[in-house]
Amino acid sequence: MEQTVATFYQFAHLPDCLDWQKKLRTQCKKLNVLGTIILAEEGINATLSSNAKGIAEIMAFIKKDDRFANMPFRTSVTPRQTFYRIRVAVRKEIVTLGDASVNPNDQVGTYIEPKEWNKIIQDPDVLTIDTRNDYEVEIGTFKGSVDPKTQNFGQWDEYVKKNLQNHKGKKVAMFCTGGIRCEKASSHLLKKGFKEVYHLKGGILNYLENIEPEKSLWEGECFVFDHRVSVIHGLKDGESKICFGCRWPLRAEDLESPKYEPGICCPHCADSLDQNKRDSLQERNRQIQIARKKNREHLGQNIALLARNKKAQRTKSERKTESIM
Repeated sequence: MEQTVATFYQFAHLPDCLDWQKKLRTQCKKLNVLGTIILAEEGINATLSSNAKGIAEIMAFIKKDDRFANMPFRTSVTPRQTFYRIRVAVRKEIVTLGDASVNPNDQVGTYIEPKEWNKIIQDPDVLTIDTRNDYEVEIGTFKGSVDPKTQNFGQWDEYVKKNLQNHKGKKVAMFCTGGIRCEKASSHLLKKGFKEVYHLKGGILNYLENIEPEKSLWEGECFVFDHRVSVIHGLKDGESKICFGCRWPLRAEDLESPKYEPGICCPHCADSLDQNKRDSLQERNRQIQIARKKNREHLGQNIALLARNKKAQRTKSERKTESIM
C-alpha cells in the first residue's frame, strides 16, 4: 500500500511539550499515523507516514497552533512500509547537541535556498561541512564537502573545538538531511564567534526535491531514518540497504562482499561479530522471513490494534456462545 512520508521540524518556544505529547499520541493513533515525533521545550522534530489523508489531517492538526502555523514540511511517496509504530518522545532537545546554552530560537545562520546552494559551496572562500553522522555520509554527500567523521551530533562541539577554532573568520556553509542539525550547528557557531555562517534551508531533502539531477552537486544517495534507508533526486526511494547487524548503510560493493550475509552482517561488522550475536541475528532473520511469507509485520507491529482485534473476536465469540445457550 502506497505511503506518504512527511518530514518536518520547528524550533519554537514549547513549554507545554508534555501536553503536546499526549495530544499527538492520541491524534496519531486515531488517524493511523506512524513514525517518530521528538518534542522538547525548544520545538518539534518528526518523520511520519500514513496514507495521504492521514498525513494531511495530522499536519492540519499541528498547524492549528500559531507556533507551527508557518512550519514547512516535506512529503514523498513510497510503496514501502516506512514505520511500524508511532513514538512520541519528550527530550531535552529535539536534536541533541548537548549544549543547553545554544538556542536556535535566539539566533541562527543565513538560510540558503536550494537554487542558491551550488553557488555558495563552489565559492573557494567557503568551507562546506556535512553535519551528519559518519554512516550517513558513507552513501552520499555534496561534492567537495568536509566530513567531520562524527558518530552522532553530540560530537559536533568537540569537532569544532579541535578543527574550526582557527577559522572563525572564514565563511562556513553547512547541511544535513532535513535542515535541523545544520540549523542548530549554525546557532552554535555564531555563539562561538563565527561571523558568516550559512545553512541549507530544508536540508538535502529540499535540494533533492527541487534541483534537477543534471544541475546537482549531490553525489550518491541520502540516508533517511526509516525503512526506505535512502532517497535520491525527486525524493524517490534509493537502492541502499542496511545491515541488521550494525545498522550501517550498505553500498553496491558492500553487497558483493563475501562478508555480507543478508540479515546477519556486513564488511563493517563481520569480523567483530561473536557467535551469540550471530545466532541471535540468524534467529531474528528467520522470524522475519517467516513473517513475510505470512504477509504479517514482524517487529514493531501495532500491538494495540492486535489487542483490540483479539478482544473483538473474543467478544463476538462470547456473544455467539450466549445466543447458543
